[in-house]
Amino acid sequence: MTPSVAADCAITDLTADAELAQAIASEAGDLLRDLMSTATCSAAELGKRGDVEANTLILDRLHAARPHDFILSEESHDDGQRCGARRVWIVDPLDGTRDYSDRLGDYAVHIGLAVDGVPTLGAVCLPATGKTFCSLRPPLLPPPHVGPPRIAVSRTRAPRLAQQVADAIGGVLVPMGSAGYKAMAVLIGKADIYLHSGGQFEWDNCAPAAVAMAAGLHASRIDGSPLVYNCADPLLPDLLICRPEWAKPVLDAIAAA
Repeated sequence: MTPSVAADCAITDLTADAELAQAIASEAGDLLRDLMSTATCSAAELGKRGDVEANTLILDRLHAARPHDFILSEESHDDGQRCGARRVWIVDPLDGTRDYSDRLGDYAVHIGLAVDGVPTLGAVCLPATGKTFCSLRPPLLPPPHVGPPRIAVSRTRAPRLAQQVADAIGGVLVPMGSAGYKAMAVLIGKADIYLHSGGQFEWDNCAPAAVAMAAGLHASRIDGSPLVYNCADPLLPDLLICRPEWAKPVLDAIAAA
């Protein structure tokens, strides 16, 4: 096979992978939305059922479609066999379980694919809106916001660093739910910056980072270093996703803080 043919095959395969991620994320989103609307159980039980049922659906679909790939999911035991694999699907079946349990709308489904540690593609479904954002065809970024930069932060545990950055750049904090919801808020223009420090895992941000970067947003660690996935320890404690014009001011403010 010539190099050009091999490259074309690789592009085609990744296109099919992205379409697969989008289809499965949408199906899991439908499941979660339907479960929320029909379940009469407690909030805790609703969250547990959402985690388990969405995880089962996603793993079944991925195993059937890509039987030779590895999967790292928040809701499944990690036996470490994925370490060293080139292709690893990184999944959060229900990002924002607390928000979902409380029957709020800002929860998400994440399906990302890391190739050689790079967040190569992903899909993020926001079931309450009926929308799934995919790295294959991300939306165009809206024009820059007129006014103070809006920094998306956790509704329940906004990091102190975010307030320090807001003070430095004249920004305002905007509380929201799940990580995927906050990242997509930057993508569609409801926020300008998503800044997190203090603890996340690879499944919290692989798919959102892939979609964000495909759309032209900045995505990195808070020291500006690249996001690396499929590490032996899936802890990935900090994240910056923002419009490109805010990357340097925010990274400078973080360094100063």
